[in-house]
Amino acid sequence: MIHPTALVGEKVRLGANVSIGPWSQISGDVVIGENTVIGSNCIIYGPTAFGCDNKIHSFSAIGTNPQDKKFKETDESRLVIGDRNTIREYSSINRGTEHGGGITRVGNDNLIMAYCHIAHDCQIGNNIVFSNNTTLAGHVIVGDHVTLGGFTGIHQFCHLGEGCFSAISSIITKDIPPFITVKGNPATPRCINKIGLQRRGYSQDEMNSLRKCFRILYLQSNSLERAIQKIDSEIDKHKVVQKFRDFVTESDRGIAR
Repeated sequence: MIHPTALVGEKVRLGANVSIGPWSQISGDVVIGENTVIGSNCIIYGPTAFGCDNKIHSFSAIGTNPQDKKFKETDESRLVIGDRNTIREYSSINRGTEHGGGITRVGNDNLIMAYCHIAHDCQIGNNIVFSNNTTLAGHVIVGDHVTLGGFTGIHQFCHLGEGCFSAISSIITKDIPPFITVKGNPATPRCINKIGLQRRGYSQDEMNSLRKCFRILYLQSNSLERAIQKIDSEIDKHKVVQKFRDFVTESDRGIAR
């Protein structure tokens, strides 16, 4: 299932039922799990490891060198991609850098639409949607079930909490707490991600508690310390509330406000 025009290096290891389209080039220490489909004109460099059942569409560049002036060819640098991911046309994912931990990681069941870029040392969770032209700078962490609107740009070292959502053309320069919708340049919180919460089966009581957290943190002119005190004393201790509270208190970069 390898097209005769494809170039596959000697170090490349292919699982069962892997398909590689015309004019694709795969070289270096690359492992591709079973049932993965590589489209035409793709470039994949190692060290890179794919899990199973991934679909890589045409003209994607995967496992390329980090766009970092400090990077040296002798550095330890890897990319690890999980299972059942779809990576659409013209997307690019760089390997990690030694000073950033050495690994860029993409989890499972993600949809990465056309023209997206994931830079070095990013840590991407599961069940995520990156809409067209989403761009991540280095060292970005993205939690599970995040949805990013088209043309969203994310500054290096930002952390996006579980289940958050960005509107089209948002520019994210600070950490985004879980379950929050942001919009604008720079992106600011607008409301909870009600639709995402409903789709995942969260109860009305849980969503109401998150709304109270949002009002305390963003609408009542509380300091961050005072907001945390009010969340602790006034809101039911649902798991979603605890995730929200812990993220806010543990943010290194500072949250968007």
